[in-house]
Amino acid sequence: MLREIMEAMEVLENPHASGDDIAAWLRDCGADEVQVIRVAGDKGSTDFLKVRIYGHGHGPTLGVIGQLGGVGARPNLIGLVSDADGAIVALACAAKLARMAKRGDVLPGAVIVTTHICPTAPIVPHEPTPFMGAPVDMATMIRYEVDPSMEAILSVDATKANWVINRRGFAISPTVKEGYILRPSKDLLEIMSYVTGEPPVVFPITTQDITPYGNGIYHLNSILQPATATAAPVVGVATTATIPVPGCATGANQPFDLELAARFCVEVAKAFTARKCQFYDPEEFSRLLALYGPLTHLQTLGKV
Repeated sequence: MLREIMEAMEVLENPHASGDDIAAWLRDCGADEVQVIRVAGDKGSTDFLKVRIYGHGHGPTLGVIGQLGGVGARPNLIGLVSDADGAIVALACAAKLARMAKRGDVLPGAVIVTTHICPTAPIVPHEPTPFMGAPVDMATMIRYEVDPSMEAILSVDATKANWVINRRGFAISPTVKEGYILRPSKDLLEIMSYVTGEPPVVFPITTQDITPYGNGIYHLNSILQPATATAAPVVGVATTATIPVPGCATGANQPFDLELAARFCVEVAKAFTARKCQFYDPEEFSRLLALYGPLTHLQTLGKV
């Protein structure tokens, strides 16, 4: 998938990159249904993009979300920022799946890919390194990126600005569903090991990380924010580094790492839509609910 990664990086690095540019590229790849919506906020505007690749049967629908603040920080910095990883991987997946379908390799179920394109996003303070902000608030982002028909979600985000996961490549999170942090999916761990040829890597998350932005609590980053707006199981796919890398750093996107993450997402799409991959154990989740009750209040801003 290196071809798709490089093409995504090329089109996103344009200082005038827009959703329409991405849509044109994806249609050339064979994508039939691409939607672009421009949304303005207090700090500018961004283009939300949704790509639906249909399946040939009645398999479940997978969501792949490219989570980020922005692909660029102009006029402060020139070029793609580290935070663009989520968009690069998600769009490369859309391009690959569209090309596969065009050739006749159609999955049993649909895949919906969403992200947003902003080459002029703000930089915001964060410890241990600065983050990329977004021109619109997180609630707005999630509203446009989480589709109700997504039955499971991979949320891809650059997760390099921390001392929590310090390994070059990508890592996945435990499954998050309706306020519960569940055990990592055995199926996803197996797919990851096949794709990388290495033991799978899981990054730690906390209760704080799965609550909505805006509650005044520290978050590792926004990778699991989609889990605040859906009952579907969500797994974070984090691009990682051995040292903290600011989200606003340029020249920090590692194509071979991104290729691994994108290839993982495509392999999950194949398995999940064929009902050969579970994000969580439904019986175990039902048992948790019976024993401890719902934790959906963690998907809200709480008592503020």
